[in-house]
Amino acid sequence: MQLTAPELTAFRQAALPDPSPGKGEVVLRLRAATLNYLDVAIATGQFPAPGFPLVPVADGAGEIAALGEGVGGWSVGERVLPHFMPNWQGGAITPHNVAAMRGLTLPGSLAEYVAVPASSLAALPAHLDFVQGAALPIAATTAWNAVRSARLKPGSVAVLLGTGGVSIFALQFAKACGATAILASSSEAKLDRARQAGADLLINYRATPAWDEEVLKLTGGRGADLVLETVGAATFARSLHAAAMGGTVFTVGFVAGTVAQVDLLPIIVKALRVVGNNTGSVADLAEAVRAIAAHRIVPVIDRVFDIGDTAAAYAELSAGGRHFGKLAIVH
Repeated sequence: MQLTAPELTAFRQAALPDPSPGKGEVVLRLRAATLNYLDVAIATGQFPAPGFPLVPVADGAGEIAALGEGVGGWSVGERVLPHFMPNWQGGAITPHNVAAMRGLTLPGSLAEYVAVPASSLAALPAHLDFVQGAALPIAATTAWNAVRSARLKPGSVAVLLGTGGVSIFALQFAKACGATAILASSSEAKLDRARQAGADLLINYRATPAWDEEVLKLTGGRGADLVLETVGAATFARSLHAAAMGGTVFTVGFVAGTVAQVDLLPIIVKALRVVGNNTGSVADLAEAVRAIAAHRIVPVIDRVFDIGDTAAAYAELSAGGRHFGKLAIVH
């Protein structure tokens, strides 16, 4: 599948030559993909692409079909996850690490076969299928880094905004750490699903627009050790207010805008950590995968689309707020 222009309807199926693995590469037979807001941003021109057509979708899962020269530690037939920024093996973010992105500058996951560096792979946990595994590279890595950044532990409090993939993974990781999870949504049906997924406390921010005040009330005035800021400019000030002294506001979303007017006083007085995040490295993905395997965490998949319905999957995600967990596309 190719995206031919920055438009949500500009998808076409195309026949391309099968790739061959270069030195240090493997060829993957991709089985499933999941969407992130990044994919929609590329398809609407909010995130600039170097050119079209391109093979879209950053996240996917599949099995190794062929090994290139010098590849060790992997076998044909193994189920794996390719990291979407293969240059970022570990350590701090750098321009080089993020220069290559699957689904943008490199072929993405809406392809039958793709060649990727073997060093960018993580093993798919045995208890997950391909659709569930495809949810991990961006969303699970981002959520894992949020939980790790805030150093959640038993007795900690995490506030999670919305019910997208990152928020639901963060809910699952927070509970695995023994933390109290507060989830905010505008839908009572989604709040009920969040309760079933392990959320301890729930806030309907449509009924309670001052959800930050509700967080303080629920925590006896203390606030949250982690606020997962997935929305952007519209909620950023409330996220700062909801955070506890020494807390972390982990900023990953911009669906409600990127330009926020910020009052520095709560950041200074409460010694807050405002942490931006661009997913994480291959090493971070591997850590998240190990945590998922150890705790038998199962990603929440809202809907599965056939690859022929790619435009409908993008439209569903771009509509905003309707899904719970991840939207998947199968080949």
